[in-house]
Amino acid sequence: MRGYASGKDDYLKRLRRIEGQVRGLQRMVESDEYCIDVLTQIAAATKALQAVSLGLLDEHLKHCVAQALTLGGEGAQDKVREASDAIARLVRS
Repeated sequence: MRGYASGKDDYLKRLRRIEGQVRGLQRMVESDEYCIDVLTQIAAATKALQAVSLGLLDEHLKHCVAQALTLGGEGAQDKVREASDAIARLVRS
C-alpha cells in the first residue's frame, strides 16, 4: 500500500482540478488572452502542483520512510536517500 492511499481520492480531485486549469490555459492562449492573465493562471497551476507534491512527500516520509526506518538495514538508507533526492528535485523546480 502506498503512503498516499488514504488520501488518494483527494489527490485525484486536486489533480483533475489542475488538469482543468491547464486546459483553461490552452484556451486562453488559443483566444489570445492578455499575457499577464495567462501568466497569473500558470502561477496558480504551478502552486497547485506544488501543493500536491508537498502532500505526497509528507505522506511518503510518514509512511514509506518511517516504515523502512523501523525495519532498518540497507532498505532504510535507500528510502532516506530516495526522499532526499525527491526533495532536491522539488527545490530545483
